[in-house]
Amino acid sequence: MTRIDRRALFASGAAAALLAATGASLADTPKKGGTLRLAVPRDDSLERVARGAVFDTLTEIAPDGTLRGELATGWQTDADARVWSFDLRDDAVFHDGEPLHVVDVLAVLAEVGRTEALASNRLRLELAEANPGLPFMLADSHFVVTRAGETVTPLRTANGTGCYRVERAEDGRHFLGRRVEGHYKDGEAGWADAVEVIVIPDSAVRAEALRDGYVDIAALPDQAGIRGKRGVRFHPSEADMALAVSGAVGMPRQIAGNAVLDDGRIAERWWMM
Repeated sequence: MTRIDRRALFASGAAAALLAATGASLADTPKKGGTLRLAVPRDDSLERVARGAVFDTLTEIAPDGTLRGELATGWQTDADARVWSFDLRDDAVFHDGEPLHVVDVLAVLAEVGRTEALASNRLRLELAEANPGLPFMLADSHFVVTRAGETVTPLRTANGTGCYRVERAEDGRHFLGRRVEGHYKDGEAGWADAVEVIVIPDSAVRAEALRDGYVDIAALPDQAGIRGKRGVRFHPSEADMALAVSGAVGMPRQIAGNAVLDDGRIAERWWMM
């Protein structure tokens, strides 16, 4: 079999034809680098994005609604969906340099049921009542994994296993996260070098910040301030403008729809063109 030189493929322009044949485009291809800047209202948006950037959960729900592992590589249950076992990644590391341990996950699941470590990377969870939807439930940001005994707040001291470590944070006002080098999701998520979230309470000012290039994404902006603006895209539509996005931002083809800001995963999933 002839080995394909990827650099030569892209340089020759053949990549565009190849991507077109598979239904993709160069614009759909995530790129590394840059700072993704978001303007959000004074609600829970800053915390949702910051949590999605800094922390991981055992499972996550992809934009297409499918369930996949995050810190868990697999899980099994009995016929009654009451006793569960989870296998954990062996390459996840907290931002303070400590590797993920099974006790860290046990601490999170203790409020769900009775837990037991079966091995250094495997645990057992026994529920009081059957719950076939448990893996979906554990994808919620309520179940982010921290070092055993540590709390999620304050944000400036948050210590997770996510793609971004906290560089600077003011609770309720500002967050700046820097991408973790050598993260286990490299090549799959965490495209921007840095993610900055700025709280701007006034929707008209958020729209103005996007229009004038101070931010790349504005959540729930004043529509009158940017409707018809060239180079700006709207999600899910111009008539229902939950997000206004600069043309410099790459968006996944599918965006999780349970909440604005891609279910809080926007920091990991979006990129700069």
